Amino acid sequence: MTVEIRVPALGESLTTATVARWLKKSGDYVQHDETIVELETDKVSVEVTAPSAGRLEDCVAVGTEVEIGGLLGAVDETAEAPAVPESAPVAEAPAEPAAAPSAPEPVAAPAHVTPPAPEKPKPAAVAPALQSSSPKLSSHEARERRVPMSRLRQTIARNLKAAQNTAAILTTFNEIDMSAAKALRAEYKEEFEKKHDGARLGFMSFFARAVVGALKDYPAINAQIEGDEIVYRDFVNLGIAVGTERGLVVPVLHDADQMSFAELERRIADYGKRARTGGLKLEELSHGTFSITNGGIFGSLLSTPILNTPQSGILGMHAIQDRPVVRDGQIVIRPMMYVALSYDHRIVDGREAVSFLVRIKQLVEDPRRLLLDL
Repeated sequence: MTVEIRVPALGESLTTATVARWLKKSGDYVQHDETIVELETDKVSVEVTAPSAGRLEDCVAVGTEVEIGGLLGAVDETAEAPAVPESAPVAEAPAEPAAAPSAPEPVAAPAHVTPPAPEKPKPAAVAPALQSSSPKLSSHEARERRVPMSRLRQTIARNLKAAQNTAAILTTFNEIDMSAAKALRAEYKEEFEKKHDGARLGFMSFFARAVVGALKDYPAINAQIEGDEIVYRDFVNLGIAVGTERGLVVPVLHDADQMSFAELERRIADYGKRARTGGLKLEELSHGTFSITNGGIFGSLLSTPILNTPQSGILGMHAIQDRPVVRDGQIVIRPMMYVALSYDHRIVDGREAVSFLVRIKQLVEDPRRLLLDL
């Protein structure tokens, strides 16, 4: 009996996918529930497993666009599983290696035989005066590679361009003294990790908690425009941008305003790991209300992040760098980070945006405020 392999349900608003790669090829024997093909959608990769054990047949070509319920291939259940090869017997080594044959002695040439004189090389033909002696360079086309854009990359390109076309994007900047956050992290990171089952205390959780607090004070930055209405939210679904080999994805911490430091750290670490292996679920990439992107992990000192539409704000973190600053009239060295807030000026006024970023600065520079909700 032959069992068809069909495209599974892909999730909300997704109706098609592209065959990204086959982990098995036609003719291979597959086991029941073994992952055999990977589909790429606009947001996530979807793995499809074998519906039964048997021989894989009629695989749809890589790059083919398929719809939900579409045919991907088939499994022939009547095919027999390949026999497991028996271990080959170990050959015994010979007791004594055979002697190598002796090389024949050279035969001396007779004394009266004179070897022929070598021929004199003929003079090379003179090249015409107009003929170039330098090698011909290859064309630029011969040194180019053309690779089709993945569906994820196409979606990223579409969304970024849509953000520029629809939103009135403006960016404001500030800088944060990370001294107190670094000291607190250094003092408690080992105890924090032991108490919370290996969850590491990083700087992202400080900024996540600071964003949650600041959004309560400035709700327009957590809102979005729908038609001629503004939708305000009393919850925070916080997107954390993650760079992967396939492109940028933004998994969402749903109800981040209800999470502790430890839960934030655990979820952020888990999302980062699964984003890089393609293991995120569609619902984990949906319904974000505000985003954070950290270019500092790649060494970025300053940037102007683009909105993740239809959101109205995104916070850009950057590298921590020791810089001279003035404190109480004295020039001192402090670990400083530039931060950037890009926002939709259609819904967020400049006063709100600047005040929001100042609030982030206050909370991170004095982390006790995060614990006391001040």
